[in-house]
Amino acid sequence: MNRRNSRDDGLVGTDTGTDTGTDTGTDTGTDTGTVLAAGCVLWRRSPRGGGLEVALVHRPRYDDWSHPKGKLKHGEEALRGAVREVAEETGMGCAPGEALPTLHYVAKGRPKQVRYWAAEAVDHDETFVPNREVDRLVWLPPDAARRRLSYDHDRTLIDALLHTLRPS
Repeated sequence: MNRRNSRDDGLVGTDTGTDTGTDTGTDTGTDTGTVLAAGCVLWRRSPRGGGLEVALVHRPRYDDWSHPKGKLKHGEEALRGAVREVAEETGMGCAPGEALPTLHYVAKGRPKQVRYWAAEAVDHDETFVPNREVDRLVWLPPDAARRRLSYDHDRTLIDALLHTLRPS
């Protein structure tokens, strides 16, 4: 997995959202030891011109930029977990749309499977409140979001989002 430095590279984003969620530390996985997680590629129309923007979160624990995601609780459906994680990490509600590619990679020596959905942000006019898991949130155009993301596998989700939002 290719990881880039997550330093702030001068790209301008907008802080937004509210967060009160916390990580329960539950390590939900399969019998094979695969960690199951879910998240969303959160998007909105920019309040300044209507162009597409993607939300990225900075996780201080890993010093990286990624899409909102997290481990599923025991017995939790993936889509429900994805929406919960968006709310916990950003403070926003979302309207999930099409499923995006499921990512498979190794994290901390264990296989991880993360299911993703395209999701339009709702209630995104609130002020973002940093929390233990996420200390920054930015809204960026797709090209800038690709540059800011820390991992190659997360960048592929931007292309998948654009494909799902393209008029047929």
